[in-house]
Amino acid sequence: MKQILVIFSLAFLVFTSCKEKETTTADKMETITDNLDFKSGYSEVNGLKMYYELYGQGKPLVLIHGGGSTIQSNFEKVIPLFSKNRKVIAMELQAHGRTNDRNTETSFEQDADDVAILLKNLKIKSADFLGFSNGGTTTLQIAIRHPEIVGKIILASALAKRNGVPDQFWGFMEQASLENMPEQLKEAYLKVSPDLNGLQIMHDRDAKRMVNFKDIPDEQIKSIKVPTLIIIGDKDVITPEHAIEMHRQIANSQLAIIPGGHGDYIG
Repeated sequence: MKQILVIFSLAFLVFTSCKEKETTTADKMETITDNLDFKSGYSEVNGLKMYYELYGQGKPLVLIHGGGSTIQSNFEKVIPLFSKNRKVIAMELQAHGRTNDRNTETSFEQDADDVAILLKNLKIKSADFLGFSNGGTTTLQIAIRHPEIVGKIILASALAKRNGVPDQFWGFMEQASLENMPEQLKEAYLKVSPDLNGLQIMHDRDAKRMVNFKDIPDEQIKSIKVPTLIIIGDKDVITPEHAIEMHRQIANSQLAIIPGGHGDYIG
């Protein structure tokens, strides 16, 4: 776990400096992927054609994006860092980015099962996992439902209980509409999948899943035995109290509270 903390400390320093210059372009990303042993494709996963990307070589590290996001909108800045000495696997979950919708409601449990099948299809028997935001909740479910494939997990701004965010968050989610969806998330989706109907479906599925979110039972959280790093920002939507409680419930865990807002620590 010390190695993971060092990686994230380095990553934080790199990303804060990167944010001063918005230099990411399609041409530069092509150069980056060319230098990182990049591959991409689709895999048949529980009725989905799931889009995935592979980078680098080494022990597998799986990146799981948050709600309303794509691989690049969450992880564009960290992939070059991690893929220097890890095999990075990133995917887009149901209705997100380049992965289609299967005309069923989304759930964190189903996303966890989908990721497990993708790894099976890619012949990856075990991996470490980094999940951000909703992807962190999915990572919790992977550790609960598929512990045999999990080495270590990083829960980045993950939610396990409804009281883990301020009360007004739930009122906002009940009023969520495509019109008030953050513009950067809309742009990220349309950049890889220029389909306004698909954007609407993604938004509606994510919003409904959050409105209907139910607490993960304490006994399931306590069942997680793998080494775990819990990360939030000090100005995160996830409350410090929630992160501390997860730290207490997951026996083999460490907690890092980093200056910044929701996801600033991954750029």
